[in-house]
Amino acid sequence: MYTQAMDTAAREGHEAPAPRPGEDPALQQRFDARIDAGEFIEAKDWMPEAYRRTLLRQISQHAHSEIVGMLPEGAWITRAPTLKRKTILLAKVQDEAGHGLYLYAAAETLGSSRDQMLQALHGGRAKYSSIFNYPTLSWADVGTIGWLVDGAAIMNQVPICRCSYAPYARAMVRICREESFHQRQGFESLLTLMQRGTPAQQAMVQDAVNRWWWPAVMMFGPPDEASPHSAQSMRWGIKRVSNDELRQKFIDAAVEQARVLGVTLPDPALRWNEARQHWDFGAIDWDEFWRVVGGDGPCNAERLAARVQAWEDGAWVREAALAHAARRQREPLAA
Repeated sequence: MYTQAMDTAAREGHEAPAPRPGEDPALQQRFDARIDAGEFIEAKDWMPEAYRRTLLRQISQHAHSEIVGMLPEGAWITRAPTLKRKTILLAKVQDEAGHGLYLYAAAETLGSSRDQMLQALHGGRAKYSSIFNYPTLSWADVGTIGWLVDGAAIMNQVPICRCSYAPYARAMVRICREESFHQRQGFESLLTLMQRGTPAQQAMVQDAVNRWWWPAVMMFGPPDEASPHSAQSMRWGIKRVSNDELRQKFIDAAVEQARVLGVTLPDPALRWNEARQHWDFGAIDWDEFWRVVGGDGPCNAERLAARVQAWEDGAWVREAALAHAARRQREPLAA
């Protein structure tokens, strides 16, 4: 995931928003008590409208990210260097499609249809992770996405397995297992290139790491002081760990993994801080982050156009499926 857009609640602060007109204060109190007790909220349980809207926006954006995220790697399926690598990449892209379907199904339990969510994406009203608006220029990019992008995704996603909304938490259990496998696949691909590859292939890996490092670090979203809605999401149990904590955990792990790979992370400010027992790192270009989130990244228009085209090309399949379902309803098979 790609859930850099987790801070989507309507208010800041630790206190729950006042009930909307028509919302029963007693139900709100019972909901708050369940959240405080660490209970899961199911789809049919009462929930505040602001909680529902926050979840719907976050889960649908997560689903969009999984689906759009198929595109950068999918472009390399026909160009994978061996049959083994082609098979691995096909399986991974298929997994991402499945993740999107799990998440759309979870979001539908909150009262929105899949068509509505996709219309919002295609119309530019819904966001997806900015990481997927960067190009994949070489085969090493595929491995680097697995190592860094899926590695960052795992840091984001594991805490969501304890999200207070049960359908989302359940979907994340399987997704995290598969994303962990994707991360290991990416690391193994890069390790093979670095240990057995030619100098040109090793340089290709370093170039990919140079280009993907900072976008991966940005995946955790803006710093905590610039995320005024994080507190409410954490109060609700939607979000469990802050942006900055997740980012630091990712960097600490990646530095050691880079050492094993034999690549250099493109941050001259990386220094071990003995007092903090963490790696210090350089300044992040938040102007670039917001520019890409706002639609002005290298591949924003290309990625969205590809998704719209896929939707239009698949119209006949959806129409055929609906017609078949209607016929089965009119003419049920004999027992």
